[in-house]
Amino acid sequence: MTLDTNIVASIAPDTEHAARHIMLRQRFEQQADLMPAQLASELGIAEIEVVAALPPEQVVFIPLTQLDTLLQALPEWGNLTTIVMLSGSVFEFKGDFPQGKYVHGYYNLYSKGDGLHGHLKLDAMRGIALISRPFRGSESHSINFFGNEGEVVFKVYLGRDKQRALFPEQVRQFKALAATFASSQI
Repeated sequence: MTLDTNIVASIAPDTEHAARHIMLRQRFEQQADLMPAQLASELGIAEIEVVAALPPEQVVFIPLTQLDTLLQALPEWGNLTTIVMLSGSVFEFKGDFPQGKYVHGYYNLYSKGDGLHGHLKLDAMRGIALISRPFRGSESHSINFFGNEGEVVFKVYLGRDKQRALFPEQVRQFKALAATFASSQI
């Protein structure tokens, strides 16, 4: 799995970690609806390690060199759900992902009027993963941004219409993005 280096090798460099990777993969096979955050919390390990153990058809890592390109493209995708989880609390924003620009060491997100605003410390990012897993019985796709400690900084989920169906154009864009990087991870 490609980041700037091989993510699995950087997470699981020794026999103990390799065995844990196999155990994590088995847990996902046994419990298809198991959430990576839940398993990471249960085991006291970084969520990026758990995500790296997902079946290959469920996760694709994007090289950090593509971070700017991805953040510049997201505002064109339309209505998305951005999630930040902190200390057991979950904050959700539904709407367009904002445009951004670099100022004072941060990637600053700007919305016209109300909307998602923020300041991303991109040099503290360790990885980006495209994850396709069922969530409560529904198809789900998200882009997960991981910090230096392997924690999720934020997630961006594809949007849904009033009938809770995913927007087909977003699914197409997500799958095209995943296909672009999946071949480099084999």
